[in-house]
Amino acid sequence: MSDREVMEAALFAAGGALDAATLGKLMGKPKKHVISIALDLVKEYVSRETGIEIIDLGERYVMQVKPKYTDVVRPLAPKELSAPMLRTLSMIAYHQPLVQSDLVDMRGNSVYDHIRELKERGFVEAVPHGRTKVLRTTTMFADYFGLQSNDPELVKQKIIELSRLQSGQSGLNKWLGRRFIGVTPMYESLMGMCGIREYKVINAYDPTEEELDELEDVYKLVISKGYAEKVSKYYDGEIIEVSSTTFDDLINSVRLLENVGDPEKAESSIKSITDLKERYVSRALVISKRVRPATDMVARIVSDLRLGVSATGILIAPDYGSSTDGVEVSEGADILIPTHRTMEGNLLERVCSKYDAVIDGLKMFENTSK
Repeated sequence: MSDREVMEAALFAAGGALDAATLGKLMGKPKKHVISIALDLVKEYVSRETGIEIIDLGERYVMQVKPKYTDVVRPLAPKELSAPMLRTLSMIAYHQPLVQSDLVDMRGNSVYDHIRELKERGFVEAVPHGRTKVLRTTTMFADYFGLQSNDPELVKQKIIELSRLQSGQSGLNKWLGRRFIGVTPMYESLMGMCGIREYKVINAYDPTEEELDELEDVYKLVISKGYAEKVSKYYDGEIIEVSSTTFDDLINSVRLLENVGDPEKAESSIKSITDLKERYVSRALVISKRVRPATDMVARIVSDLRLGVSATGILIAPDYGSSTDGVEVSEGADILIPTHRTMEGNLLERVCSKYDAVIDGLKMFENTSK
């Protein structure tokens, strides 16, 4: 047997990269001789009309299928890594060094099983870090994916390169297993208040097939309060119910999301909303007319503005006509409050429109009675 044939057979049998030192021991030859033979084999395979190539990874060598044939033979290849596990590995590789608890927050408790198996296969190492661990890829990971080294920056660039082959940014998100905050259209402006940048606007109440696919990339879903049961038919992740009838509702909604956004931005938004609420309360102090709220929603606004209530007071109702139970609530109202069905603008502008309708309407009654 020639040294050339032994090396070729060894690379074929290994199924991964072999370094020059290992090959030297196998062949009983010095490292310099091994490298010379390996480089000759690399050149020979380049010139061959074959579906196999030998790659030089910097004194490490691997025999593999040429990239242009991988899609053809993929159905025959052993499925060593499931798609969920590959996503977990990709996230570790892209974000390394990655704290294990952070990965669990992003991917869920199932990653504990992934991490255990990835460690057993030698793709990942876990170093104790307080009560958790820090995760990094290994040299075996680099060999498996045909990288010259396990340098984190090189690994990251390789993942970005692979993602571009999978339809640009969406490919990168899929490759990384990146997941988003999902939000229904009405609450998109809430994302800005909380400093959340990576989110998807999705109709979760009656999703199309395409929107159902998008929901798979969502790890938290923000919807209107009272719709969780309906949405849970399509989505099994964490649902956050929010509301925006009053200023306090808006503040509470920001509070619910401040831990997944920018805490400083969330606190700034809360302060702005609180200050705005106080200005509306000051405007309402001069109103002496008593009111009669037609619904609980109106009652909450009236309470916020600290208005007097009377059974014979000015009737204030929402403008939507009949409720979902078929009860007529708008008929005979002295003041109609606009609701989300008839308003445009962001959430804060919509809340202000409701309070403006109450205060401006009552001021008109006061002016009339003078």
